[in-house]
Amino acid sequence: MCVPPGGCWARVVTVSPGPLIRVEGQAVSIRCDVKEYSGPREQDFEWMTSRDTNSGRKKIISTFDASYSHPSISKRVASGDISVERLKDNEVELKIAEVKSLDAGLYWCQTPSTDSVISGNYEAQVQLIVIPNTLSVSPQTPPQEVPEGSEITLSCNVTRALTQPTYLSVSWSLKNGATSEEILTFGPQGDVVTGPKFARRYADGGIRLVPGRNGLFELVISRVTTSDGGTYECNGTEWTHENGGRWIKIVENAKEMGTVKVIPTGKNRNVHAAVVYPQMTSEPTELACHVTNITHLPMGGQLGVSWEHTTLPGIGDDPQTSHHIGSLDGSGNLLLGSMYSDRLKTGLMSLTRVQPNTFKLRILRTQDIDMGQYVCTVSAWSVGSQGDMVKTTEYNSTPTTIRWDTKHPTLNVVAKRVREALVGGATFEMSCMVATENLGEAGYSVLIHSQESPDSNVKTIMTLSPDNVLQHGGATDPNRRDSLVLTKSGPAEFRFRLAGVQLSDRGFYWCDITAWTKQQPGQAWTKATSAESNKIRIQFEENGPSFSISIKSDDTSVYPSKTAKMECVLSVSGSSPKTDDLAYGVRWFFTRLRGGQATTQVASIDRFGVMKSDLRNSLTRTLAVFSSDSGEYYCVATPWYLSASTGAWTQAGELTSPRVFLTVRFAVWDSLQLPLLYGAAASLGVGLFSLVLGLVCAQCCCRNAAHTPRSRNKLMDLEMD
Repeated sequence: MCVPPGGCWARVVTVSPGPLIRVEGQAVSIRCDVKEYSGPREQDFEWMTSRDTNSGRKKIISTFDASYSHPSISKRVASGDISVERLKDNEVELKIAEVKSLDAGLYWCQTPSTDSVISGNYEAQVQLIVIPNTLSVSPQTPPQEVPEGSEITLSCNVTRALTQPTYLSVSWSLKNGATSEEILTFGPQGDVVTGPKFARRYADGGIRLVPGRNGLFELVISRVTTSDGGTYECNGTEWTHENGGRWIKIVENAKEMGTVKVIPTGKNRNVHAAVVYPQMTSEPTELACHVTNITHLPMGGQLGVSWEHTTLPGIGDDPQTSHHIGSLDGSGNLLLGSMYSDRLKTGLMSLTRVQPNTFKLRILRTQDIDMGQYVCTVSAWSVGSQGDMVKTTEYNSTPTTIRWDTKHPTLNVVAKRVREALVGGATFEMSCMVATENLGEAGYSVLIHSQESPDSNVKTIMTLSPDNVLQHGGATDPNRRDSLVLTKSGPAEFRFRLAGVQLSDRGFYWCDITAWTKQQPGQAWTKATSAESNKIRIQFEENGPSFSISIKSDDTSVYPSKTAKMECVLSVSGSSPKTDDLAYGVRWFFTRLRGGQATTQVASIDRFGVMKSDLRNSLTRTLAVFSSDSGEYYCVATPWYLSASTGAWTQAGELTSPRVFLTVRFAVWDSLQLPLLYGAAASLGVGLFSLVLGLVCAQCCCRNAAHTPRSRNKLMDLEMD
């Protein structure tokens, strides 16, 4: 079906490919999974079985219904003999602890539908075949004692009744003490697999497999050495090859063949070890293996060595076990033990031949797990028929025990205050001293932690690696990283400095220091021990600057249309920030009446206006008044400062200055003096001018220069006429 937007889905239920062939009495598991389904992620499963296709199905077990099982099966389910285990949301495994012959048949895995549309298959079937356990292992007992250099034949008969297509394999192993080493395995496909210690000898023909008839297998070990002594075991295994290409082990049977002791023939060789003992962990250890009284070494023969280590009881996580460290063969080739290969490859351990008859094992930095018994085995090698080196005999040294009083390294860290921050903006500095015991050369990693209170979350401020790589913690503000310093101030001393402390920095600070060691230069750091210092507290209160305000006027009385200059002066005291960290907003008010409450704002400037700084601790705002109004003037200032404690602009309380009364004078006489003077002068000038003008006119225009008096007689004559 197609379900938008997920696409097309078709439920697919699958089980383990079959048929499944299992041995009666052994454990059986059948897996079942479902894919391409819709609905809940976690799917449920039901198991059913029948003897054949014609028989009815019996319910076995369900993942969601506890009462699902058929009565004939419910007891086995309750006892745990039959169970179902959920591996994933869409995958389960049916388990039968001990399968019985009556369990053979068909098995169905069914999934209840959670799909909106039926599509795909909802069950899958597999056949289980149960065969009887007919595997038989019959070893022949080898001789209890064999001389060194002779041959051992290990015979083992492995058979089973062939009722189904099954396959056999046989393997031999050698047990010495608590360790068991595999020698050789043959089958189930006819292939041969050898153990690590015996691979070279098998390739050289020193170990060979001789298959016989009727299930008889023989393993021949030639040129035995003292290391070949021990308890031999034969193991037979029955396999089935299923349809998925997998080989499944269905049953195995192991039998001890017997203990063989190899009698040394060369009594004239002595092997002993000389030891340089460590006094404590991380100190070097050296073991020397010497061979004396060497005789009858063939022409071209060489000596080899092999080192074994057996742990002491209670040392390490494992019980007392023996491990192969490494060996040098007759050609000088180094063969590494699996447990010590990394240390030998990196030079933490070395295995060398310092003289023809002396071998040394060195451990650069001894660990607690290295305590125990050490045995060196010297082997004699001769030239084989193919021209290669073949081991002939071996000689073991007496076990040497290496042990010391375990003194684990200890670390103590003490923090002390170097500089105390009493006010915001100050610098805090602390020093962390490291004292160690039972610790050699080491590197240190430092973590600076802080918390506001003993119950609050811990924050990591800075870290310093053993390689002196500095990093800031996630709690550090990126804008303040330049204010944080963490340095190594001495061989075992570290200093942390925080400049410009703020209120958010208050709390407890301490060092978390870890000591690291290196097995050798160039290797990775290994953690030795760690400790935390005592806590140092940063505690202070906000201590901002104090402000005061005053007002000045160049005059208290003016004539109309004159300018009166007033200054609003603000002063700073206490914790005084820099001038660039101060700002003021100023407003000017006016009232006509002395002490009046009704005021009028006449001017204002906010804190972003232009500032004139005459002194470091003062700021002046000037108001020029062109006024014909008398009244009181005062200013109100709002200071702002950049807080060193918070790193933010902070508004202080408003400040109101005293009031200044400005009088506008109106003097009448003074104002009339000039007009009257000008008028009188003008009048006098006009009068004088008129007088002068009259005189001039009288003299020039009305005067007769030749005056003859009129004859009275003519007048009279006229009258008479």
